[in-house]
Amino acid sequence: MSTGQEEQSLQRSLKARHIMMMALGGVIGAGLFRGSADTISEAGPSVILAYLVGGLILLFVMQGLADMTVKHPAARTFRDLIETALGRFPAHVAAWMYWLDWVLVMAVETFTAAALLQRWFPGVPLWCLSLIVSVAITLVNLYQVGVYGETEYWLAGIKIAVLILFIFLGGALLFTGFNHHPAVGFSNVLSHGGLFPKGIAGWFSAMVVVMFSFGGTEMVGMAIGETEHPERVIPRAARGVIFRILLFYVLPLFVIISLVPWNQVSAVGSPFVTVFEAIGVPAVPDIMNFVILTAVLSTANSGMFAASRVLYSQALEGQAPRWFARLSKRGVPVRALLVSTSFLYVGVIVAIFAGADTFNYLMVIPGYSVVLVWMMLALAHIRSRARDAERGFPFGSLVALLALAVIFVGIVATSPLYGTLLTAGAVIIVCVLYVFTSGASNGNTSSSKLM
Repeated sequence: MSTGQEEQSLQRSLKARHIMMMALGGVIGAGLFRGSADTISEAGPSVILAYLVGGLILLFVMQGLADMTVKHPAARTFRDLIETALGRFPAHVAAWMYWLDWVLVMAVETFTAAALLQRWFPGVPLWCLSLIVSVAITLVNLYQVGVYGETEYWLAGIKIAVLILFIFLGGALLFTGFNHHPAVGFSNVLSHGGLFPKGIAGWFSAMVVVMFSFGGTEMVGMAIGETEHPERVIPRAARGVIFRILLFYVLPLFVIISLVPWNQVSAVGSPFVTVFEAIGVPAVPDIMNFVILTAVLSTANSGMFAASRVLYSQALEGQAPRWFARLSKRGVPVRALLVSTSFLYVGVIVAIFAGADTFNYLMVIPGYSVVLVWMMLALAHIRSRARDAERGFPFGSLVALLALAVIFVGIVATSPLYGTLLTAGAVIIVCVLYVFTSGASNGNTSSSKLM
């Protein structure tokens, strides 16, 4: 099957609402519901500023992505956009690191989902629950892309509904009080050490976590080739998702640090559970367990889509075996999907026999990968505009690139050495792989057609 035939077989079944929820689903995960206490403990009230600054950086990156999509609507993924502007080698590195990012995240999220299910099925072995989750995610993604889009739409919708409910109920508690909880207003925000109780170092430490948390927003760039009218839908979704992410991160966290002194948040467990229990909502632990379960399933579902499309795109470009470029009758890159899925099962085996610490070692790689991909997107936009001087210089992308470079240095300084060495080893392997695959392409790639 030729490249052209395969490209024609891709189904443009994703609508604007699917794209929006895909990005939100990849960003709003278990880390917000369960790990927000740790982030607040690192920076105190200044964590709000960290999310606002991170959102501004992300806004510039996504504006660049949207601008390049308008100019090159024939691209399949953001990998094609990077290659058009920067060349094959940067695109090769970005694509493989992004693929590695998501297959690792998928493995962790699947194991987490199985652990959450054990609350209701304590007699079922963890490996069995992990297997069930993995098979279910695989089956959803094997159908046409519209089925995946609908599944992700509703999974992400549950999380967003809970966040909206939390904002309203938490806001009501601030000014009315309830069940022996006084109406504290905003007195807790600055009365326990000020805005930066742990100094700039604490804020910067939180900033690194924030940027990793925002990883997944670029998911809109993975769906260019399967979106109806991408030149219109992708820019609108890219702009809209930023403000929604800030809304669903900043407002809940602001409610949390207003209700509970920041230095007591980690001691009360999940802040979301605390608020719902104060309101008197019954069966709060089970409700939050369900919400977190949908969050991790949503992230794993998004990861499956992203990983399979990256591998498919690499195969079309001759930078992965051509065998992965085969599409099913429904227009799904089934072989790339199944190979990416295999990491779900590998992850289960690793978690059972090697323990959770193994995942902690590997999860440093996604932190580096997210920032690396964003830097390449910002640089690609700058290079793209340089070839089109009439459209003006993209100062926003330059600001984003410089800020991301500083954050990258921060990741190196704050990450454990083994994680940095693992990432460096992965990059070296990817670079060596390019040497063996660079001659496989005959030059008739989609990216060359975009020029």
